[in-house]
Amino acid sequence: MNIAVFCSSSNSISEKYKSEAQRLGEWIAESGNTLVYGGATGGLMDSVSEGAYKNKGNIVGVIPEAVINMNRQSALPTQLIIVDTMSKRKAEMKALSDVFVVLPGSYGTLDEMLDIIASGIVGEHKKPLIIVNHDGFYDLFLQQIDFMRAEHFMPAEEKYKPLIANNFNHCIELLKL
Repeated sequence: MNIAVFCSSSNSISEKYKSEAQRLGEWIAESGNTLVYGGATGGLMDSVSEGAYKNKGNIVGVIPEAVINMNRQSALPTQLIIVDTMSKRKAEMKALSDVFVVLPGSYGTLDEMLDIIASGIVGEHKKPLIIVNHDGFYDLFLQQIDFMRAEHFMPAEEKYKPLIANNFNHCIELLKL
């Protein structure tokens, strides 16, 4: 199974997030799955890829030229796919992956996550997306979804809905389904 992981590339984040990302990368490799990620260095991107690399896993990095030009290309992927733009990165990762995992992140992570959700809603795919709400990181986002639903911007029952994992172990349970 190809597991895409969307996550932060910031080096300024807490170690508690990095250790969980590394554990996910380790599990992906140990279980014989392939990590598909943004191919850049820094933050949780380093952590998840280091975990997979440490356990001799298959790692596919999908990286836009702009990130390469910023000298942020990781040396860890066993396969590197270079694309022109961030939009093409999302499209390539979506096409390559069987399931998506969202770890804590910022604008880029939210963009990737929302693209998967929106394209799932209109029926472009039926691939599951798991949001890892480690230490309540996505609590406010989930409250916003509830608010949008309460205000009737979203249907009460969605055709495509992300799965919410409360922690790393819950994420693994959902990946095994």
